[in-house]
Amino acid sequence: MSNMEQDRWSRVKSRLRTSVGEDIYSSWFARMDLESVQAESVHLTVPTKFLRSWIQTHYADRVLLCWQAEVPEIHRVDLTVRTAAMRSAAPAKEAAAVVDTRPAERSNGRTAPDLRAVATAPVSASHDALGGSPLDPRLTFASFVVGRSNALAQAAARQVAEGRRGDNVMFNPLYIHSGVGLGKTHLLQAVTWAGNSGNERKVLYLTAEKFMYGFVAALKSHTALAFKEALRGIDVLVIDDLQFLQGKSTQAEFCHTLNALIDAGRQVVIAADRPPADLESLDDRVRSRLAGGLVVEMGPLGEELRLGILKSRVNAARTHHAGFEVPAPVLDYLAKAITHNGRDLEGAVNRLLAHSKLNAQPVTLEMAEREVRDLIRPQEPKRIKIEDIQRVVARQYNVSRSDLLSSRRTANVVRPRQVAMYLAKTLTLRSLPEIGRRFGGRDHTTVLHAVRKIEALVSKDVSLSDEVELLKRQLQE
Repeated sequence: MSNMEQDRWSRVKSRLRTSVGEDIYSSWFARMDLESVQAESVHLTVPTKFLRSWIQTHYADRVLLCWQAEVPEIHRVDLTVRTAAMRSAAPAKEAAAVVDTRPAERSNGRTAPDLRAVATAPVSASHDALGGSPLDPRLTFASFVVGRSNALAQAAARQVAEGRRGDNVMFNPLYIHSGVGLGKTHLLQAVTWAGNSGNERKVLYLTAEKFMYGFVAALKSHTALAFKEALRGIDVLVIDDLQFLQGKSTQAEFCHTLNALIDAGRQVVIAADRPPADLESLDDRVRSRLAGGLVVEMGPLGEELRLGILKSRVNAARTHHAGFEVPAPVLDYLAKAITHNGRDLEGAVNRLLAHSKLNAQPVTLEMAEREVRDLIRPQEPKRIKIEDIQRVVARQYNVSRSDLLSSRRTANVVRPRQVAMYLAKTLTLRSLPEIGRRFGGRDHTTVLHAVRKIEALVSKDVSLSDEVELLKRQLQE
């Protein structure tokens, strides 16, 4: 690079710093370098895809105008990632961002730049450029099988995915929770695929682990401000497996990001394996904000839904293996026998496909019984929630749930409250402090007193013992 080009580049950077301010310049442009200047174009490089994508989206026009102030003949800025350029000097550099100007409009005799970002990358490439977690192309709304247990979650997710920039946000945040293998990740990735396919909104899918990694890496590289601004510039932020979010500073940043996006009218979609109130490792402020949106549970897969999933997976396998057939009696057997989750169902289909193709044998009921033995698991006991205990006890003793959570000390409320606390301790894995918090913010010693009180009474009072056993049966049915 000649001395003249270096001087021009210094003046362009100075103009850019004045235009955007010192903080923004330090976050986004301090590591941008000049590669070359052609007759009508300039080639700049940055160290990461993330920086390239952000500059291209938010500051391309400013960079171009600063160059045109120095060199009016410049009508295009090429922005590439340095690491990609080092690996290969081929003309088709990796996903180069191009900003072009054409004399299409004139104002006061001057050419007004018509800025275009050449977007030839597919949805997944755009998503990856923003630093998102990997997406599975199979996980779309088209391949999601709807049943009674997941219909509400699917409808809410589709509503989010079909929204447009500027629309009023109906569910914010949308919080989906369920056990393992019931379709949370499928729905979240479907939202991402559908949202990005319209090329109008930026939808970013992140696992909680990737969010933590990105935040820690930004702190280490002194780009935390850029990381925060990037997340808060997303139209729809999708976070999976929130239960794995750890670390006080990371949780604080997530809370700030959540608040900033919701307050700005941006959409947030979250999935976890339990409702917000049960995420004991999260800060109270985060749990409260999550509970303030639409919280939807995806229940266990019913037999009809399991059969639908099996048929869908067989049809998908048949697109690549035309001769693959699974008789109806085999599908019925699998739907009845494999009850744990959707991943076991998909695993069963894969095993039948492999056995049929590798051994050149048709799928039979006998083969299915032999191949999926280990997928047939004993029925897990029902997971009882504190909310269920409060509801059942309140109904049994003719009081309201709010009475159980209140500070009232009348006899008709104290005894049901103590029974509910006792059941919460004996039927759930919740700690005494957590139970106390769920009963109106009481101290753990209050819960311990209630548990001991009911234990003592049950051993002497036959009537109370029968009531407690009846409540247990109702909760376990």
